[in-house]
Amino acid sequence: MNYFSSDFKLGILGGGQLGKMLLADTRKFDIQTYVLDPSAAAPSQYGATQFFIGDLLDFDTVYDFGKKVNLLTLEIENVNLEALDKLENEGLPIYPSPKTLRLIQNKGTQKDFYVTNNIPTSPHQRFKDLSMLKLAVKSSTVEMPFVWKCAQFGYDGNGVKIVRAVADIENLPNVECIAEQMVPFKNELAVIVARSVSGEVKTYPVVEMEFHPEANQVEYVICPARIEDKVAQTATEVALQVSKAFNHVGLLAVEMFQTEDDEIVVNEVAPRPHNSGHYSIEASYTSQFENHLRAILNLPLGNTASKVAGIMVNLVGAEGFSGNVVYENIEKIMAIDGVTPHIYGKRETRPFRKMGHVTIVNEDMAQARKIAEEVKNSIKVISTK
Repeated sequence: MNYFSSDFKLGILGGGQLGKMLLADTRKFDIQTYVLDPSAAAPSQYGATQFFIGDLLDFDTVYDFGKKVNLLTLEIENVNLEALDKLENEGLPIYPSPKTLRLIQNKGTQKDFYVTNNIPTSPHQRFKDLSMLKLAVKSSTVEMPFVWKCAQFGYDGNGVKIVRAVADIENLPNVECIAEQMVPFKNELAVIVARSVSGEVKTYPVVEMEFHPEANQVEYVICPARIEDKVAQTATEVALQVSKAFNHVGLLAVEMFQTEDDEIVVNEVAPRPHNSGHYSIEASYTSQFENHLRAILNLPLGNTASKVAGIMVNLVGAEGFSGNVVYENIEKIMAIDGVTPHIYGKRETRPFRKMGHVTIVNEDMAQARKIAEEVKNSIKVISTK
């Protein structure tokens, strides 16, 4: 099939920043794109060939949208799977498939999948609601401290809490959830795996992630990770094991812990372009977004190696600020060699909301990390008074 400068229509469920960055490559290749998102202010509204407003969890909305396109992909997992099932049964190619999404969409099901497939992960228990979790804590079936996660609809650190005392449970929402055993770890790592329709597979280098202690959001993504080669090799092998088990098409971001004993434990996955791969736009021969397109269109996968060391700094809304966004000192960081800001197009900021990211590239990793610190300390995402 001819995708380029043709009548072919690629559908994308979700029009957030991931969709916006994906559209940069569809425009590069002159591929028509239809985007569906519930918000009229979604960042992808300007880059798509056609933009549609609608509920991603509504059967009719998703089904009707799917009938407009030749192939369907997504930038968010929380979509109506029954509509995707029907579309797929009617012959529409959907990547990742509804089967893969069904295993990943619910974190409890995802964790069970790791256990079933002998993928190393932390011990966990599932609970249908908060009352069942409280009973388990009371009877010491669950021991503190533990990591609480809502089973569905969590994002960007929302839906994840460390429970250290009984009082911490009281403020948790009454939803289906899991309790994970705490993992003593040295590093949080990630590997992005690209898998095409025909089964070609490539991996990006292992990245290291540094998280904000309060918001549980990634502050820095460092590529390559500052780990021993043996650990990097193990992390890549585990990521490939996970990818093979899911048999996904497109990208799969595998988030992992490097334990104190240098074992690799899988935390969770995302079947789409991911925050841990944003550095690749500037630092890699082929960005994660381009390779996602290549994979789902069954084109040859691009080179995943890095040209230079890359560090990504997340730009999130500063505490105490809500309203029309202002990027304070952005001119200052743009004056630094190797610094590229990406602004997501969200006009309204609020504390810890992802508003953009900055990539730092440098042949010297130590220098790149130093500049990343300067960038983090300089630019502020605030609001007009």
